Amino acid sequence: MTTRTSSAEWKGTLKEGAGTMKLASGAYEGPYTFASRFESGQGTNPEELIGAAHAGCYSMFLSALLSKEGFTPARIATTATVHLTEGPTISLIELNCEAEVPGVSAEVFQEKALAAKAGCPVSKVLAATEIKLTATLLK
Repeated sequence: MTTRTSSAEWKGTLKEGAGTMKLASGAYEGPYTFASRFESGQGTNPEELIGAAHAGCYSMFLSALLSKEGFTPARIATTATVHLTEGPTISLIELNCEAEVPGVSAEVFQEKALAAKAGCPVSKVLAATEIKLTATLLK
């Protein structure tokens, strides 16, 4: 299918150093530091980018599953909260999805939402991490 590339460069020590992460597409390039990753400093961090990737992948996969059943989603909005704990370890990802899907029943929506959690490629690569899902169908 496709191959995607991203890159990062780090200069200096863990606590005093700084780096840049960028996407080959040019859609994003930004700084990261110890403070932006482990505290609340300016810049991004790997966990934030993992969250964005997971939310995007999940939303697209859910759309595909619903579309395959004949439903056209008007909107699927997903947030991914990535928990970085001692170790450091990514210990939990919470997916929170709200969707507007005309004509779908609550039961079919929940079935497809759970299937998307299990089947999206990013969920699969993150399978060693606990992933919780809250999926809400808005009418």
